[in-house]
Amino acid sequence: MRVKPLFVIISTLSLFLAVVLIYPSPPVTPSKSSDSTSAKSDIWSVQRIVEWRPCKWWLQSHLTPLPAKSNGFIRVDCYGGLNQMRRDFCDGVGIARLLNATLVLPKFEVAAYWNESSGFSDVFDADYFITQMNGFVNVVKELPPEISSKEPHRVDCSKRKGQFDYIESVLPSLLKYHYVSITPAMSQRRDRYPKYAKAALCQACYRALKLTESLEKKANKLLEAIPKPFLSLHLRFEPDMVAYSQCQYSGLSPTSMKALEAARGDDRKPWTGEAARIWRNRGKCPLTPNETAFILQALSIPKNTNIYLAAGDGLMEIEGLTSIYSNVVTKSALLSGEDFETMHGNTKAALDYYVSINSDSYMATYFGNMDKMVAAMRAFEGLYKTLFLSRRAFAEFTSRGLEGKLLMEALWKAHKDDFIKGRGSALSDCFCEFKL
Repeated sequence: MRVKPLFVIISTLSLFLAVVLIYPSPPVTPSKSSDSTSAKSDIWSVQRIVEWRPCKWWLQSHLTPLPAKSNGFIRVDCYGGLNQMRRDFCDGVGIARLLNATLVLPKFEVAAYWNESSGFSDVFDADYFITQMNGFVNVVKELPPEISSKEPHRVDCSKRKGQFDYIESVLPSLLKYHYVSITPAMSQRRDRYPKYAKAALCQACYRALKLTESLEKKANKLLEAIPKPFLSLHLRFEPDMVAYSQCQYSGLSPTSMKALEAARGDDRKPWTGEAARIWRNRGKCPLTPNETAFILQALSIPKNTNIYLAAGDGLMEIEGLTSIYSNVVTKSALLSGEDFETMHGNTKAALDYYVSINSDSYMATYFGNMDKMVAAMRAFEGLYKTLFLSRRAFAEFTSRGLEGKLLMEALWKAHKDDFIKGRGSALSDCFCEFKL
């Protein structure tokens, strides 16, 4: 009786082997890893574990009442490009609330280099700003008659070393002169800001600064003209940018080399030898358009993707991108010649900013003022397809000799980790990390 089950088992095995021999299985193909750049899905399909969202303490908090009497007036003098001035102005709002001062709408100081003459009210809706800041900080367009004829007492905050403290360094001058002007320091002691001062900064930066009606209309016209869906790419490879980086590049066209040499002058000579290698591996060298296109391919961004090029004038070596990604559009091509020619640097930058925060996805080859502002605003709006291409990763991998498919796989993994963890996607002062 016990032999019968054994006979059944042997018979079954024999039948199975016969089937396998008659119908051999197809050859085994390697499974496609989620890290493989040959996968159909792009970088945006990767599941994140972290998001940055506006902190509830300023978004839904009850305002601390403003003191009955102001300590005086503060004007924020802003320098550089639009997004640098915007950053300084946001900081200035927090400082004004910190010192219980009334904020005077800022003065935009733009060097001839930027070819700019527009002021705050030429770019931003001043009335909307004042309304949105109600309860956060007192704001005036104009000074009272007894002060308007005076020049403000200038307090230099910008070039001090170490942590700058406004209560210790600016408040005494404010109480003495009642009208001061400042340019916020890069190294400020925000750790000593009470929450009501931080809330004023956050409100100003992410809720109160709105483009003027005419500029927003032009920005919407540009946005409507861009084929959808689209990626906004902030690509920095202008002669001045590359010259400032002091990086060496081989294989540039004669036209680019001539423009680069003119921008370098005598005081921006590139690093050479071992110093150049170390500098590049630290991620200090701007990505070329060709390197940018290579990274986009590594991230499985399809070559037929519609790309809006958010970039300044004079971008070098653009063919390195457009020879691979042919659906690239610019504001100069989409706007009428008359519209474009009458624009100054700030208004052009404002259009790039507006389009970028409203794009389907956003990538940047740099981590500058515009990129930080755009990333934060996209996080504020709940748009998380935002990524900064890693100059350091590209430099490190190529210095190890990686190329082709191996380089693409390494770049995919590095950027995938950044995207999963939400690195650099928002400003920490106003945004909090949320685990998904």
